[in-house]
Amino acid sequence: MNSSVITLILIFIALLVIHFIYIIVSKIQKNQDYSVIGLRIKTWWGMFFIFCLATLFNPIVSLLSLMVLTFFALKEYFSMIRSRKADRRLFLWAYLAIPIQFYWIYIGWYGMFIVFIPIYVFLLLPLPRLINKGTGGFLRSVSSTQWGLMLMVFGLSHLAYFPFATAQYGGRLVLFLVLLTQLNDVVHYVASMYIGKRKIVPTSNASLTWEGFACAFVVTAVTSYFVAPVLTPLGANFGLVTGMLISLSGFLGSLTVSVLKRDLLIGEDQKVDNEKQSYLSRIDSLTYTAPVFFHVVRYVMDFM
Repeated sequence: MNSSVITLILIFIALLVIHFIYIIVSKIQKNQDYSVIGLRIKTWWGMFFIFCLATLFNPIVSLLSLMVLTFFALKEYFSMIRSRKADRRLFLWAYLAIPIQFYWIYIGWYGMFIVFIPIYVFLLLPLPRLINKGTGGFLRSVSSTQWGLMLMVFGLSHLAYFPFATAQYGGRLVLFLVLLTQLNDVVHYVASMYIGKRKIVPTSNASLTWEGFACAFVVTAVTSYFVAPVLTPLGANFGLVTGMLISLSGFLGSLTVSVLKRDLLIGEDQKVDNEKQSYLSRIDSLTYTAPVFFHVVRYVMDFM
């Protein structure tokens, strides 16, 4: 039995234990809302499944799985935008950018992967909105679409590049990143629930507090220090640094997407309540942690 299979078995057992503890605690403390933690655990299972596909079968399978992930994330984001008929063509072109972005990953063209959406799509995206569509609402529709592409497609697509950048360690790095990102979110939420007093953005996300951020920062950094040498080729000291970066960037991602969703859904309280349990809420932090972690590791480590 090789080391990858052993790692999968250990992670599977750990997830089972965490899921079991969550079920027990949520039943004992019914007065507390643990739904956010439940969503995070479901995300862990989903990413573990993708990791299994990349490890046991073929990186292309995980590439396609993550491409589907970005599609649904972007689709949910577009559903929050107050769009007009003139904007629908813009959304279509945005969707078409997804397979092209993942094609650059498939052929390993890093240069095009890193500039395609930030530069070429940014420059060409306004054209479908300009031609015969008038000027009304131009800036809002184009800028909001580009924001969605940057976060939901460009940011998340970095998860798919790991196995192609390093076939030996790519899957483990993805799993390490996802587990730490979700752990950071869960600790932040639980700490804010029990000891949080000073809310950061009470109008958009009342679960984000400075006390929760401090607890999550420490727990994520310490966990990364011990887990990085076991799950990844990163050393303990570098693992500590990456843990700090993941915690900070995850917090910024969650904060940014929370404010972004609130701005898009102003005056639509029913949709706001639904978005709290949405698919997008599970991967908001990854839109920031994935590119930050990818480029730090690629810059420092020679195996990428």
